Parts: sequence; structure tokens; C-alpha cells
Amino acid sequence: MYQELNAIIFPGGTMHMEWAETGEQISKSSHLLQQEIYRRFTSDTETALLFLGFCDRTVPLSASLSFWREITGLFAAKVRLTQDIETVRHCLKIAVERHELDRLLESAPLMTGSEYLSSKLLEDIWLRLNARLQKELKGYAGAVEDFIKTFSPDVHLVGRVFFHLVESKKEDYPFAFLATYSTGLSSKGTSKHLPLKYALEEFGRESGRLLELLSTVNIAAKDSPLIEGLLETGELFHPLAWSAKEALTFLKEIPVYERSGVLCRIPNWWKGSASSVKLHINVGDAPPSYLGMDALLSFDAQLLLGDAKISEEEARRLLQTSEGLAFIKNKWVAVDPEKLKQTLAAYEKARKMIEEGQFSLKDALRMQLNPKALLDVPIGDDGIDVSNGNWLESVIRKLRDPDLIVSAKPGETFLAELRPYQQKGVNWLSYLDSLQFGICLADDMGLGKTVQILALLNILKYRKQRQASLLVIPASLISNWTREIARFSPDIDYFVAHPDAYYGKKPNNKPNNKIDPKDQAALDKLDLVITTYSLSQKHEWLRDYSWNYIILDEAQAIKNPGAKQTRMIKSFTARNRIAMTGTPIENRLSDLWSLFDFINPGLLGSSQEFTQFSKRLKQDPEGYARLRKVISPYILRRLKTDRSVISDLPEKVEMKTYASLSKKQTILYKNMVQELKEIIENTEGIQRKGIILSSLMKFKQLCNHPDQYLGTGGYEEDDSGKFARLREICETIHEKREKALVFTQFREMTEPLKAFLEGIFGEKGLMLHGSTPVGKRKEIIAQFQSGQYIPFIVLSLKAGGVGLNLTEANHVIHFDRWWNPAVENQATDRAFRIGQKRNVVVHKFITRGTIEEKIDLMLEGKSRLSHEIIQSSSEAWITEMGNRELLELFSLAL
Repeated sequence: MYQELNAIIFPGGTMHMEWAETGEQISKSSHLLQQEIYRRFTSDTETALLFLGFCDRTVPLSASLSFWREITGLFAAKVRLTQDIETVRHCLKIAVERHELDRLLESAPLMTGSEYLSSKLLEDIWLRLNARLQKELKGYAGAVEDFIKTFSPDVHLVGRVFFHLVESKKEDYPFAFLATYSTGLSSKGTSKHLPLKYALEEFGRESGRLLELLSTVNIAAKDSPLIEGLLETGELFHPLAWSAKEALTFLKEIPVYERSGVLCRIPNWWKGSASSVKLHINVGDAPPSYLGMDALLSFDAQLLLGDAKISEEEARRLLQTSEGLAFIKNKWVAVDPEKLKQTLAAYEKARKMIEEGQFSLKDALRMQLNPKALLDVPIGDDGIDVSNGNWLESVIRKLRDPDLIVSAKPGETFLAELRPYQQKGVNWLSYLDSLQFGICLADDMGLGKTVQILALLNILKYRKQRQASLLVIPASLISNWTREIARFSPDIDYFVAHPDAYYGKKPNNKPNNKIDPKDQAALDKLDLVITTYSLSQKHEWLRDYSWNYIILDEAQAIKNPGAKQTRMIKSFTARNRIAMTGTPIENRLSDLWSLFDFINPGLLGSSQEFTQFSKRLKQDPEGYARLRKVISPYILRRLKTDRSVISDLPEKVEMKTYASLSKKQTILYKNMVQELKEIIENTEGIQRKGIILSSLMKFKQLCNHPDQYLGTGGYEEDDSGKFARLREICETIHEKREKALVFTQFREMTEPLKAFLEGIFGEKGLMLHGSTPVGKRKEIIAQFQSGQYIPFIVLSLKAGGVGLNLTEANHVIHFDRWWNPAVENQATDRAFRIGQKRNVVVHKFITRGTIEEKIDLMLEGKSRLSHEIIQSSSEAWITEMGNRELLELFSLAL
């Protein structure tokens, strides 16, 4: 395998470099350039970015590095083309327009950290580049060009010679050319220019000063036969009348001149896209007769020159020009016969599609992404423009801005109080449901995706939807979902398809173990069926039923389109589909295609079409902008850093994370309960108290991992429900390059947790416990708080609970519970304290059905023991319980 260097944006906008394996072969020049970029970045970010801007643009780099080369390359180009830069030197100020930053932002590839990109971040980086260049030039004794050449010897700064091309009124020679040179700055700070012939008179033909003045022209002449000829004949020193053909040759060579350091002044029509004929397609002016991705839309096709419509006959007349430039509609047009033929062929195909009247919404959106595939003609992406008509534009505008959508209220039986951003999310979900568009709810971890989906299910229940919906989740999330349903929407009728039984509840809240899932009438009476990804491959009745919704939680589980699990789930029938994920789905193109193939099949074309589109992105970064335009209406992703969200959030979001016992844990737990029952019935007093406290410790160890209880080592992930949940949470934390504190009250768990987490993050983490020397603790804390990416620290609760400042982390995970809120909060406050600039998410692990869950319920409720629990600094209060009460507390309730 080969490795390529990727630029990763971390929360807060800092940039890091990471090596990653790639299946594509890396050339030697690319490998050497990446090594040099990495070396410079580890030393100094700003000078590394300057180097990236001036480096050879022909050497291939990863998509993320290419993006930053575009930004820094724009800065470098503006530096190169700055007049009189030697005079200005360290006072140099390079301006950037907002539209330039917006264009760069739109063309950003799908890469790790792209969600943190913003115009503000790009502007900050631009200012940092400018400040660093000013600082370097101030301390540099040599010429500015010599300094720039320390980054790349092939860079040429703009010289004093300028080329001008203007239109003239002569019929045979409609263009005029003139070379000028700068004579320095005027009193007003502007450059003064004279025709180049005056330099010949001033310096003489053989003068060294003339040769120095023409140095950039001589460089250009090496790659331009046109300029080479003008120099040899001396015509360069005189005004010239040119034909359209000569003018076109000059215009096409402008990149050569500017790379050589010659600035060109040319007509505006050549700078934009208005000088070529395009196919313009307008879709969806009027609402369709029915909704959904297969809805048929109104459709119109035109040929445009800039903003002006031209007829097919006028376009065909342009093919007859022999000069390469034609004058039409009072403007000059560059005529590329081959491209124009392709555009006309696409126009004919589009007209035929209009006549057949079979153009769906899905077709319209696919065409925006990849027009070639749908029209089936070889047309360049810049030869076609697709716009939304009035109806479609109003729909897309609402989907991209949920503030515009009418509020959708759940029924009175819905018990959650939605935060404002969550209500907007429910409005958005309901609106997409009304349109029958597939949905991706991708809110950041901790923002409440589950409660928003439950609100939608509540709305659907009272819309009298006749079919049940199917929820597919990892097995480790069953407890979370059933608890959230009971808490927020208890009137949702559901059952869970489980390996051992089918269980759920009826409207009277009594256990329901008698549902026959093969009875479609029985399923119709339910609101929701919950199953797991692994079981979705085994139960044929899931495929036989026509679901209202199929909802996938942790939808990255179907990222591999070729996997049996993915293919099976995509084969299920449903009125609509929802994918839920807290993991940024824009990190890998293949993941994105598979997810959209589930929610809106065909929107991104076939797998083969999307693969071809992906391959072209290296040559056509603008394709990323088209891709975002197509997918963004169906993705709702809010971050904890969003302004629209952060004002609605508490600074500390606490989440209960439920884990199920593994089969091994379940057997051991039941055996321990039976042993405890036999022992306490025959013991009293101090001996009884000691046995209870000892058993309590063993139960807590078993809930963590059987190997902790047995003392056998190994710590296999499959043997612990908590390890499975920890992986799911930390994979999302890693995708976002955030940091976590993981607390456990057991010293012996710190090392196994550290080893397990390093396997998830692929990075070394840190560990701190009671045996860690004081001096070493300071070193560990400083290391974690530094700018380098150290994803986690595992801490024993007592050692890490006091006196530490760990604000680099914005996730706190309590792997096991202390059952004293004051102690837990003290540990949480290692991250949630002065200096923390982000919202902190606190994950409190609870093993379902065990003593952990029962004591947590006591803490939440108004149990007579809750006050004792909170006030106690130990667990001695448990020993005061009677035998019956005690066994109820320890017994396993599944």
C-alpha cells in the first residue's frame, strides 16, 4: 500500500497533517513533495503554507492538500503579479475578495474536518499568510524574488513589461496589440506606463538595462512561438493590428505569459464564461402532480451566450467561422468547434426528452451533478448549466434553511420539551416526509437526533399512517432507544426483534411477548419495529413487509455498498427512508454514495457513474460544489459550534449511554445473583455487610468486562457491552478529531481501556492513575493540553478527579459510575471549566437491567434512598437493605 499526506482540520480551525494509506500509486515527485510539506508543517505552519502556495502545481497531491494548494496558490499568484513588489516589500498587503473565498469554499473536497471550514477560517489563514510574508521580507536582506525562489526556483515575479489587447473598429483587423513598460510609481502611488518602443530609444537595443527589462518576455518566448517571433522581428516594440485568429492565439497563451511574469490587460469578455455557448436547462417551474423523487417535472432547454438566448441556427452558423473568434450579439465569442458540436448534440437530446415528457425530479438533480450520464453525450461539465424553476427552487430553499418551514407539532402525548433547534429539525423532517424525499439526520453527537426522530414518529402516528416503521440499530443501542421511547413518547407501540424473543409493549404498557412478526395485520397495528443490523440479514419477514419508514441509526454501518448487510437492508420496501449518523458523512466519497443509495436511490447515479465522477474530481475540483448542491437539501447537520445551536444548548450536555450485557456477562451475572442469595440468607452483621460490599464491587467489575471480574486478562471487545458502546462513541469522536477524558474508578481498568482506545483512534493516548508520580502527571497534562493530537486520557476517578485542567477535551466518558453525583461532577469539571471554549458532552455509561441502572433510577427519582445515596461518600447504605430489597436491587431485569 502507498501512503498519501492529508490535511485535517481540527475543531477550532487548526490544521494537522496525517499520513493515510491509499490504493493509488504515488509518483516519486509526489512522494518527495509530500515529505517536504510534512517536514515544513511539523516546523512552522505559516511558512509551510507559503511553500505549498509556491510549489509545483503539476505534482499530484491528495484532495485535501490540493484544496489548500488552491487557496495558498491564489495568494502566491497575487504576490507574483503584484507590481513594484520590490519597492513595497514588507508593507505588502494582498487583498482577497469575499467571492473568491466563497468559490474556494464551495469547491472544498469531502475531507476530514470539512465541517469546520468557513469563509472566516479561510480569511484568517489568508491574513496569517500575509503577516508571515511581511515578517519574512522585513528580515530578508536580498531581493524579494530571491526570497520567493527559496520556496520554488521556478517562480517568476511580475516584471515591468505589460501586454495589452483591445478591440478596434477595423473590419479586417478587429484587434490591436501593444507592449508597455512601467517607469515606476507616480506621486499618487500608481504605476506609470509607456509604450515599449520608448525603452528601446532610452536604453538602446544592446543595453544590459534593456535585457533586464525584457527578462520576463524572454522567459515567455521559450514557451510561446508568437512572442519569440515578435522579439526576433522587433515587432514587439510597435503597436500591431491583429486578426481575430492572431488575437485568439494570444488569448490562449495568457497563462504562459503570466507564469513568466508578464501582466496582460485584456477584454473582460475573455475572463468570464460569457464568451462561449452553453446549454441551459430549467427544471421544475410548476409543482408536479405527485411528490417524491420520481415525480415528473416541467423541463425547458435553451442555448445561451452569456445571459442572451441564441437560436440553434445562430449556434450552427458559429461553426462556420474559421478564425476561432466570432462576433455575435454585439460580443466576441470563442468558438471551439468540437465543444460547440457537443453542446448542440446535448441540446438535441434535451429537446427530445422534453417531447417525451419523462423527466423526473431525480433526473433533474442527477443532471446537476453529472450531466453527461443522463444526456448520454460527451459534453464538458462547463458546457451545461442546470437551474431550478420557481417551484423546485422554493422547495430547495426551505430544505436548506429550516427556518422557512412551517412548524410541525407532535401530539400532546409527546413528553419531551424540544429545544428551538430540535423543533426546527422536526419541522424539516416533517416537510421532507410530505415531499417523500429520503432524509439524512446528521446532527452532532449530543444534539438529540433520537428525540427528533421520536417526535416525527409521534406526528406520523397521529397522521394515521397504517404501516409500521422499521428501526435498524446496533445491538448496543437497543437499551438507549427503548428508554428514550418510554421517556419521551410512551404511546408509541413497538416491539424489539431480539435473538431470544420478541418483546415490546402494548398500549396498556404490559409486556408483549406474543406478537407474530409474520402476521402483517399485527404489524400494521404497531408504530415501530426495532431490530439490529445483524438480525436484518436473518429475518425474511422484514423483507416481506412494506414499511412506512426504514430508519437506520449509526447509518455508517451501510457505508460498504458491497457488504451483504448493506445489500439486504437496501432491498427492504418502504414508503420513505431515514439515515441517522453523528459521524460526518462527507469524509469519504464511497461512504456518501452508499448512504444516498439508501435514502434516495439513483440520485447520485449508479456506483459506476459515481466512481467515474469521483475520478474526474482531481482535474475538476468544481465538481465538489456540484455534489454539495445536490446532496445538501437532504442532509441536516448542526454542530455544537453552530450559532443557531449554541445559544440553545447548555454548556454541558449530559447523556446516559446504555449498554447491554454480552452473553458471557449475562451468564456470570445470573450466577452471581444466585450465589449472593444463598450467602446472605445465612449470614448476619459485619460478615453480611462485608459480603454485600464485596459482591457490589464484583458486579461493577463484571458490568465493565468479564475479564476484570475473573482476573483473566484478554479483554475481548465482544465480551463487554460497554466496550461495544465505547467503540461507537469514540469512532465518532475520532472522525471529528475531538478529544475525550475516560474515567474509571478501577486502577486495573486503565491499561485495558488505554489499549482498546488506541486501537480505535489509531493514535497513542495517555493514562493517569493513583500510582502516577506527581512530576509525571504535570508532563502528561501539558502533553494533552498541547496542540498535538492526543485523542484521549484514561483516568482513575480519584486520581483524575481533582486539581487537573484538561480543557482540550470536550467529551467526558464515565465508563463506570461512582454513584455520587458530586464526585462525578468534580471529575467532569476537569474539562468543563474556565478555558473551555466548546460545549462539553458527558457520557454516563449504564449497563441495562443491572444494579447500575437501578441505582441510576434511584438517583433520578424520589426514592427514600436517593438522599442517602447522594450524601454518602461510600456505598455502605446498600448494606442496610433487607434481603428481599437487596436481591431486587442486584437481580437482572431484562
